[in-house]
Amino acid sequence: MKVMLRKALPGALLALLLAGCGSSVTLDPPTIPKPLIESIPLHIALRIPAEFESFVHEEELLGNEQWTIDLGRSNAEFFEQLFGYMFDELTVLSADDDESQFQFDALVEPSIDAFEFSVPNQTKTDSFAVWIRYRLKVYDPEGQLVENWPVSAYGKSLTTTMGGSDALRRAAVLAMRDAAALMIIRFDPDELIRSLGSGTAAHEGSSSEDTDTVQVTVIEGDNGD
Repeated sequence: MKVMLRKALPGALLALLLAGCGSSVTLDPPTIPKPLIESIPLHIALRIPAEFESFVHEEELLGNEQWTIDLGRSNAEFFEQLFGYMFDELTVLSADDDESQFQFDALVEPSIDAFEFSVPNQTKTDSFAVWIRYRLKVYDPEGQLVENWPVSAYGKSLTTTMGGSDALRRAAVLAMRDAAALMIIRFDPDELIRSLGSGTAAHEGSSSEDTDTVQVTVIEGDNGD
């Protein structure tokens, strides 16, 4: 009995220690397959806010498990790559750049409204999942808001193919690809060009997409690596 107790005690202590530990995940810039579309004949300025480029999500889950997820530069490079495919010309502006010093047809500023994730011990499955809600604000050259578009994205990755941190990283990358697919499918260049030409303003949160957000789900294996 004493021998069994001595063997069981380290295991119990280890379980307590593991319950209180956490994981830190830093995303690498995702690779987006080049879409089979014609680029839109617009010169887009992409303004990357400082908080968007340095976005870090921290959350303590049940059992005192602390997770830190650093999207960091991956967010900015994701949009730079995607918009480079979608538009004829792209100028990337930092948060400190004065947009009035640049020539463009429209300025797009992305942000993150919400970021959520789940781990296997929450869902009682063998997968990690990530939800990201982006928001794209589009301004005309005079600085008037013409589009205010939410984009909800989802990605899931199985722990059976990789370790926990790698699986969560993979799920986040798939969520970004999900967002890319949605933007490509739903983006209406004719409507944007009309809005820019007419100077029609969009009030924040009033876009029809706010009440009709469409999601294109990307699950591991759909788009390759």
